[in-house]
Amino acid sequence: MAPIREIRADFDRRTVVVYQAYSPAIAQAALEHQRLVPPFSLQRMTWIKPSFLWLMHRSSWARSPNQERILAVRISRAGWEEALGLAVLSHFEPTSVHRTPERWQEALEASPVRVQWDPERALRGGPLGWSAIQVGLGRGIVERYATSWVEEITELTGTAHRVQALLTAGQAASARRLLPPERPYPLEDRLRAHLGI
Repeated sequence: MAPIREIRADFDRRTVVVYQAYSPAIAQAALEHQRLVPPFSLQRMTWIKPSFLWLMHRSSWARSPNQERILAVRISRAGWEEALGLAVLSHFEPTSVHRTPERWQEALEASPVRVQWDPERALRGGPLGWSAIQVGLGRGIVERYATSWVEEITELTGTAHRVQALLTAGQAASARRLLPPERPYPLEDRLRAHLGI
């Protein structure tokens, strides 16, 4: 049985893949430049997610307005873990990191990174018994993500539509074979405690 909270991702020794859903204009510019460039905004928080199925639930399989294009953004593990180390949970939980609401609020106001744990999603969209991570990158760090952390940007919109079509046709096994690979991401104990894992 999976832990209640777990980071599962497509990763190798140097990089990890996170997913985002964008409007066609933002996605096309990112694919052409292999960086997140205007009309992508560096002035607002952007949320990155290593769970493909969670993003499919959130974007309605790339059919929600301004989420019609699915990007797989391969970034450095160094950048990913830097973000996780700076992150503060979006909601107060009494942990060894932030024992009181006041300490949590102070950390939240000082940090450019948010972490939210949401129910992981099954292939057909229902919630599973454990939570997947999403990481919000705000001012002060989003520029590093958009430029220096990015190793490669690919498009998975077609994959999203094919998986959904197979599900609609009752071919769940074939749909599952198209999903990107995800496995537990290794974290130091320090980061696990910091993220409430």
